[in-house]
Amino acid sequence: MKTDSIFYRIFQSIPTTFFELINQPPQLATAYHFSSVEVKQLAFRIDGVFLPNATELPIYFAEVQFQPDKKFYSRLFAEIFNYLDKTELTNNWRGVVIFPNHNVDNGDTERYTEILNSQRVTRIYLDELSSIETSSIGIKTVKLIVEPESTATTKALEIANSTRE
Repeated sequence: MKTDSIFYRIFQSIPTTFFELINQPPQLATAYHFSSVEVKQLAFRIDGVFLPNATELPIYFAEVQFQPDKKFYSRLFAEIFNYLDKTELTNNWRGVVIFPNHNVDNGDTERYTEILNSQRVTRIYLDELSSIETSSIGIKTVKLIVEPESTATTKALEIANSTRE
């Protein structure tokens, strides 16, 4: 999916963006290595994983979901728990799901209510970021993904110009 690769490139190039999205200090990105991982045998693919360089920091699993999918949460948690099972890592974990808006977040949640209501999973809706004023190039770039076509070019030029400055 196009949006997965966009976010992969943003998180790879500007990893501070991920931590800004989840309201964590951007400098925390220096304690992590970001990659996309595939859990062998079942061929589950996790959009992105921020692996910490210290055992006291959590692993962050990042999923980008731009299409409605009733089975999204069952697949997400299967991927996460399979990954945790197949690795020797002992770190705690957090899941971060990025949706363009609430309408796409229509997966069956009843069996996962406790996890979703805990601090384990953060759901981010990009259309709600529009009200946030920020100087972060990464957050501005992420907001551009859901910008209406009529204003996207202007916003992109503004971001490019502010980057040059």
